[in-house]
Amino acid sequence: MERNRVAPSAAVPAPPTGQGRGAWREFGARLRHWRRRAGLTQAQLGAGIGYDHTAVSKIEHGARRVTPRVADRIDGLLGAGGELSAACLRAESAELCTLDSFSPALLRPPLPGTAPAVPALTPSAPTRLPDYGLLCPLHGAAGCDVPPPAELAALHAEFCAPSALADPAAAPPLDTATAHALTGLLAAYLRSGETGGRPGLAAAVERTLHAVLARLAAAPAAQRRPLARLAAEHAHAAGALRMQDGRNATAMACYDRALTWAGLAGDQATQVGTLSDMSILARLDGDPEAALGYAREIDRVAPDRHWAGAMGSVSLARAHALTGDIRATVRQIGLARAHLDHIGADDEIDVPWLSIASMRMRVESAAAAALRDLAAAGDDPRLARRALSATETALGLLGPTQLPSSRLLFIVRAADCHACAHDPRAAVDLLGPALEAAPAAALPALVEYELRGLIDRLAVREPRAAHRLAELVRS
Repeated sequence: MERNRVAPSAAVPAPPTGQGRGAWREFGARLRHWRRRAGLTQAQLGAGIGYDHTAVSKIEHGARRVTPRVADRIDGLLGAGGELSAACLRAESAELCTLDSFSPALLRPPLPGTAPAVPALTPSAPTRLPDYGLLCPLHGAAGCDVPPPAELAALHAEFCAPSALADPAAAPPLDTATAHALTGLLAAYLRSGETGGRPGLAAAVERTLHAVLARLAAAPAAQRRPLARLAAEHAHAAGALRMQDGRNATAMACYDRALTWAGLAGDQATQVGTLSDMSILARLDGDPEAALGYAREIDRVAPDRHWAGAMGSVSLARAHALTGDIRATVRQIGLARAHLDHIGADDEIDVPWLSIASMRMRVESAAAAALRDLAAAGDDPRLARRALSATETALGLLGPTQLPSSRLLFIVRAADCHACAHDPRAAVDLLGPALEAAPAAALPALVEYELRGLIDRLAVREPRAAHRLAELVRS
């Protein structure tokens, strides 16, 4: 596994500036007018749209953007007759115009060189978006149809054609069908990676990313935000695929770019997911301070969203566990579970792929890992049993055919909890069949990382059990 030193990124976007800042101030002034006309306080308006009163204050002062969907809800709530919706669109357009001043470095792909040549990949794409956590860059949460397979491949090939890369200004603009095709294929690549079919996937994603960036450099204002979102999603996916293969340095390069482009697109979900993955890489590098830094940025990106709060808290819990801080770890796990109790319709507007079950699975699996780390460091069977309970909860929320790599990871973690609870036989009995049934392809890097920890711990108390598991891994 590659090792790299990482530090909290400075790529989290600042509040609107320049021409965009002025337009958002105008939106804020109009919002204040209509709020007062409706006789509502900032707190009352915030309650109506699921925001804290401090967030409403920032919006009214032009220090915070809102999405068109949120603007539409505010407009309807205050009876503004479309005025606030129109002001939001003007602010977005003004902000997008500032993309003309981007430096070439901002449009440079995460990895140097030209787009890699890859064989044609034909994974089974979804029929509709959102899918696999990805939103259509044009329709967002509203959803849309993905073109049929034959048309899908042709649209992708045309978008990534050498002629389009050589002269993006002369290439046709991003049309609806192509936007759907690119996002649908990306979802298919990620799902294929989850089931073990990873060879060539990262290169295929990066090739598409090169084409997206070439278009972004020459795109008219109306096309820049959708293209920036596509760039963010592809860079994040490339990082995730490289991290699965244990290529941490190149994964971090992809994540850093994804964070920048997601900020430009106003894509909170990709920002939060990217920061969470960056925190994971810092933990793998044994750098708890960097892991804490990335985790804290999650709350700054989406400070009033419970789904993001849950993600940030479990990332903090895992980072604190790395330092051996039991009190801070347990506190953050409690905060994450409290956020889960408040997730509702407003959160699902931000991330329509979100479900309570999927978020609870994420929280419980991360809580289990944090408690397991503490149990291993302090040789505390009680913490190990708490970690096992959380792992079993996460496994119970995962369908029998869903996310096979995640299922294997959870089983490894459960076996490790048994080992930390001084029950090595249960660890081997649980994990042995799962390893024997695992695909012949190389195990994902995170699974290998956890297996090494488990085998090292067993080697101290039960060398035979450790040897047995090592043989199963090699076979």
